[in-house]
Amino acid sequence: MRKILHADCDCFYAAVEMRDDPSLTHTPLAIGGSAERRGVIATCNYPARKFGIHSAMPTARALRLCPELKLLPPDFNKYRDVSQQIQAIFHELTPLVEPLSLDEAYLDVTEVTRFQGSATWMARWLKEEALARTGIVISVGVAPNKFLAKIASDWDKPDGLFVIPPTEMESFITDLPVRKLHGVGPATATKLDTLGIASCADLRAQPMDKLLDHFGKFGRRLHELAHGIDERPVNVSRERKSVSVETTYDRDLPHRSDCHAALKPLIEKLHERMARHGDPAIAKQFVKVRFDDFSSTTQETGARGIVDVRFHELLESAWRRGERPVRLLGVGVRLVPEQAQRQLGLFDDGEPASP
Repeated sequence: MRKILHADCDCFYAAVEMRDDPSLTHTPLAIGGSAERRGVIATCNYPARKFGIHSAMPTARALRLCPELKLLPPDFNKYRDVSQQIQAIFHELTPLVEPLSLDEAYLDVTEVTRFQGSATWMARWLKEEALARTGIVISVGVAPNKFLAKIASDWDKPDGLFVIPPTEMESFITDLPVRKLHGVGPATATKLDTLGIASCADLRAQPMDKLLDHFGKFGRRLHELAHGIDERPVNVSRERKSVSVETTYDRDLPHRSDCHAALKPLIEKLHERMARHGDPAIAKQFVKVRFDDFSSTTQETGARGIVDVRFHELLESAWRRGERPVRLLGVGVRLVPEQAQRQLGLFDDGEPASP
């Protein structure tokens, strides 16, 4: 059975700012865009969370909930530097590290012999080293698979260390609320509640056919998670699936013509971003539109390369779905999977394919 750690920095961006300015420690603090530019909260510290503030909340609403909120713009260069220091500590323990973002990662420590092979001791070492070297507190979950390790890291935040040993997996999962399952958002949670399914024990009692009828393919995944089944390995090489650029505007774009005019700088920035990634092979290109009522739509089409005029065609289709002022525009491409690129590359040497 595998030993998986999920390490998650507590309120990472805010933690870095509080480390650099200790006077902010007990002040409600948020990192995000300004209310005047219709920004959103990226993260906030625990004093701010007591007011109901959370990530992805519009900054204007956050300031209404807590007028004394200290708002700082994000400094991603600084956050990346700290993240690299923490990731280096992870790699001292094992080469099997899967970063999920700047502030969290999975580690497979199954074969690690340090600390007498105790994953709990390894987790404690990670927490101590991260705090000593970077001043950042991380919470760590320990479990036999990724699904449970991620739940465990969030179980006793902040500054948590929660372990789900194999002998306690069954009892832990049985009592686990279905809302804790990965992929269960508000809509799915409401549907589960309507069906009288509150815990994984309730979920286990459901016939597979019923789950498939109500949730489609995700019904099978719900069945697996309710039984603690998660065979996903820690993936040390994360494949990029898309490249995109988007902007939220200070003022809504009132007309379709304004949206077309705003598309040009986004497309130019996308070309620059693609070049930085080595111009990978493209499968589709898409346009994302968010209207002033916060409804969103995405239009996409197949493509072998970026065709600028096609973005304008996609925008036309997306616009007709709302026909109202626009607060956000985005353009992007979906990339050809690496495996498919390797298969295509077999025929790139000029040799004819066998009949």
